Amino acid sequence: MRQFGVVFLFLITLAAASTAMAQPNDRIPRGIEALRQQASSKTDLTLDHSMLILASKLEPDNEGLRRVIAGVSGISIHSYRFPGAGQYDLDSLSSVKADYQAAGWKQLMNNHENSGGQGVLDLWVRLENNAISDVAILLVKSDEIDFVAVAGSLSPLDISHLSGHFGIPKIEGGVLVPNSERRP
Repeated sequence: MRQFGVVFLFLITLAAASTAMAQPNDRIPRGIEALRQQASSKTDLTLDHSMLILASKLEPDNEGLRRVIAGVSGISIHSYRFPGAGQYDLDSLSSVKADYQAAGWKQLMNNHENSGGQGVLDLWVRLENNAISDVAILLVKSDEIDFVAVAGSLSPLDISHLSGHFGIPKIEGGVLVPNSERRP
């Protein structure tokens, strides 16, 4: 498993070098950029189709993942950490939802913690000819915001195959699965 991490880190480095040649993702909401400016730690990663194919070869037995990657043109991952709980601008966070609604995206999941904690998992899709053409996932924790945008032709089953890979949160049955292999 350690070898997988080293190889994946190498692929991420290659992807970062190729992002200048990759198409910019014009579907990233303005609020995400505003949140990026406020974050104390920022990780932004864009994988184009060829990098996704290369990364999927690290799991040769996962036919479902390779099938999904064939229809995905790119994935953009944005992970921001803040110095303390709730130290991000709630208006910027709200503007993300407003941007997607204004653009005609459909919100499939809106999961907010009821226990008074700060936890949000939102999932939006853009439909084209009654098929999912793009997906956006927003995961908000007390001191962290993760945003993932997936471009390409997808089905709901494809979304579940992608979860847990490429920085996309693991989602099973509409419920976020905690990552027990979390790094500091």
